[in-house]
Amino acid sequence: MKPNIELSEKSRRDTVMGLNALLADEFVLGTSTRKCHWNVTGRHFHDLHELFDKQYEALDGIVDDVAERARALGGHAIGTLSEFIKLARLKEHPGAYPGATEMVAELLAGHEKVIRRLRLDVAACSGKLGDVGSADFLTGLMERHEKMAWMLRSFLEEKSDGQANGAVSSLTYRRK
Repeated sequence: MKPNIELSEKSRRDTVMGLNALLADEFVLGTSTRKCHWNVTGRHFHDLHELFDKQYEALDGIVDDVAERARALGGHAIGTLSEFIKLARLKEHPGAYPGATEMVAELLAGHEKVIRRLRLDVAACSGKLGDVGSADFLTGLMERHEKMAWMLRSFLEEKSDGQANGAVSSLTYRRK
């Protein structure tokens, strides 16, 4: 039975197509994050292992939410590895095991690519597709990706002396 929700068949179909492409990107990003979680080494192992764990769990939830949004609009959600790879705009790096800093940079680039795409999709849904519900849903996802990207970006802003940019050393700060 088709949903009777004041959206044309074309609008629903186009939104579902976009959601399935997003679903593929989310799956690839989640898998890449899990790979980093399993393979991170070095001085920041514990912190990054925990960060990657939290992020891939969040991405697992996002994957489910995107698939369910596609279904709520009367479409189908893709669900095979070959479909994910075919539709994903993010690319995998099989056989590559970069260092911790490169892992963070690659995941950050993935989140930022998803964020840029989400901005376009929000505009399309709220504009020509007339689907404010999906626009709102995608805006929420964009905000979640922006937060994850911020966490990754903050790690990359670390100076070689171990202090973040702009940080004040507790040894040099004195109260009067």
